[in-house]
Order: sequence, then C-alpha cells, then structure tokens
Amino acid sequence: MFARIARFEGGEPDSMTAQVREDMASGPPPGLEDATGFWLLVDRERGTSLGIVFFADEEGLRRGDEALNAMSPGEGGGQRSTVEIYEVLMREELG
Repeated sequence: MFARIARFEGGEPDSMTAQVREDMASGPPPGLEDATGFWLLVDRERGTSLGIVFFADEEGLRRGDEALNAMSPGEGGGQRSTVEIYEVLMREELG
C-alpha cells in the first residue's frame, strides 16, 4: 500500500472539506479510480492541512499522483506546499 501526502498552507478547512465532498459526490475524479481511501487532517490554529490518499499499488499511485498534480486546491483550499509519497508498512484500525 502507498500513501500520497500533500500539505496545504492557508485556506479554510470547512471550505476545503465541502469542495472535496462535492468533487467526490459522483465517485472518484478521473485518475483517482484506484484510490482506496482519503483522509483530510487540519490544524485550524496554524492554518495548515494534510490530504492523504491511499493506493493499493504503485501503478495506481502513479496515475493518482499525476491526476492530483494537475488539480488545483480550489477556492478556499489554500496553496499546496509539498507532496510526499510513502509506502505504508502498517495500517491498523484500533477499537
């Protein structure tokens, strides 16, 4: 499993969340069909957020990364400042 983590500076978390929900209302956007999950983490005090998209394999990650790089954060989404790719060695849900 792989994760693409994009960091955003500025923006409005509630606006960003609404935009992501709208974009995904009819299914994943083109290029993200292979995504297996998405997390949006925000730090309201610092005005930063992380968008984490999970993929089962490197090929899906490659297509997803290309599609996401072509997208802009949208109104209220702030500025994408970094993108990093990680292999997920462990993912455990507790509880």
